[in-house]
Amino acid sequence: MPNYSKNDIILVKYPFSDLSSSKIRPAVVVSAPHVSQDILITPLTSKTGALLEGEFVLSEWAAAGLNVSTAVKRGLYTVHKNLIVKMIGKLADADA
Repeated sequence: MPNYSKNDIILVKYPFSDLSSSKIRPAVVVSAPHVSQDILITPLTSKTGALLEGEFVLSEWAAAGLNVSTAVKRGLYTVHKNLIVKMIGKLADADA
């Protein structure tokens, strides 16, 4: 199983609140590497029109491996590494 580092951009299976299914969405790893199988992430979104306080658009989204302008959303989530589909990039220094 790969190791993930802070600022890695990943695709992760977000479960619906009723656990009936999941949706694959991008996220940023915010935890440092450790032996646990859980990692701390914050979600990303392509809906950049009405951001809330604390949310921001990545200035280097294309260099990070993202296809469209992307914002970092508020919120922290703990996910098991088995829910990670793949790593797609890394935040640029300007966005970290």
